[in-house]
Amino acid sequence: MATDYDAPRKNDEENEDSIEELKSRRNDKNSGKVDEDEVEAAESFELPGADLSHEELTVRVLPRQADEFTCASCFLVKQRSQVAKEVNGLIYCVDCA
Repeated sequence: MATDYDAPRKNDEENEDSIEELKSRRNDKNSGKVDEDEVEAAESFELPGADLSHEELTVRVLPRQADEFTCASCFLVKQRSQVAKEVNGLIYCVDCA
């Protein structure tokens, strides 16, 4: 059976609100309001370019491992499985080759 998707849908169980009820909802000023403290919301946001000079960053740096190499083009440390070519002693990764 073919279905006409452009035809308006009718439902027998559909309840239509009265015009007075719709007007009372529209006049209710607090119906669309969200209870949120703007100051609390603003404090939780981290702005780009914020002064982080008082913060301390602790990172553990490991030396290059035996199965790793440094790409001569992008200078990233990669696994030996990503070696694409070696030219004059310089090793290039598959992303830069």
